[in-house]
Amino acid sequence: MFKVMPRRAFGAAALFVLSALAGTAANAQANGDLVARGGYLVNTVMTCHNCHTPMGPNGPDFSRALSGGLLFDEPPFKVTGSNITQDKETGIGSWTDAQIKHLLRTGQRPNGVQIAAVMPTAFYGIITERDMDAIVAYLRTVKPVKNKVPDPVYKMQIPHHAFPGAEKPYTEAMLSDKVKNGFYLATIAHCMECHTPFGARGKDFVGDLGKGGMEFPGPWGKSVSANITASKAKGLGDWTDAQIRAAITQGVSMDGHKLRPPMGYPFYARMTGEDIDAMIAYLRMVPAKE
Repeated sequence: MFKVMPRRAFGAAALFVLSALAGTAANAQANGDLVARGGYLVNTVMTCHNCHTPMGPNGPDFSRALSGGLLFDEPPFKVTGSNITQDKETGIGSWTDAQIKHLLRTGQRPNGVQIAAVMPTAFYGIITERDMDAIVAYLRTVKPVKNKVPDPVYKMQIPHHAFPGAEKPYTEAMLSDKVKNGFYLATIAHCMECHTPFGARGKDFVGDLGKGGMEFPGPWGKSVSANITASKAKGLGDWTDAQIRAAITQGVSMDGHKLRPPMGYPFYARMTGEDIDAMIAYLRMVPAKE
């Protein structure tokens, strides 16, 4: 025979269920927010598809997004952009969250091997803890694509040196400052990796920061990275904010001519106006170099 639950007990049980459902909904919303933030970073600011998505005749083949991409055959190494989908055999599906974060911050694989410096892990030490969680949360949603890229060939060991200012994670509070947020975004976008020349002793991120001059051969011919310092003669010193914004998001120079790849204009075009403004504010602070 069924017992009738007292009204008070029923009310308490109902409140418990409602509380549990509310907690589940809140957790789902929080995870959804993380995934959205991670997707924004991976698909715009960090331009991960530039190296990790196969290139077709019309650009990245997003049907195989992040399943392995460009070949880099340089004096220190010969490597291919890794498969970072959730495939457990050829991607990172079997990696733990901690292993993914460790690689991004240090450049070390789970087996301890230091990956090629073409992967800009030297710039990723600055990533906030929340953004790191967001990046991993988003990568967990990437559909698995089975694609075995060639094994890397390391011809010499290059030590991991953090980009100046990116030695440790920023806090969320630091991002409320416009210039600091601009530096943060420009750093995780690894702008200075391409816009700082490579000298006899590597890259001088103090004396030559943003000076430009690196060459990038490709189907587009040969492009040379621009001077993005505050120099009025050779850099951005005489450019308006609108002209800098057009260069970043549309690939159009101050005089109207079309800039060449591999800069990820289509990715930056999807950044928020607030973030672009912050990057411009930081670029205004980069000391002039001729």
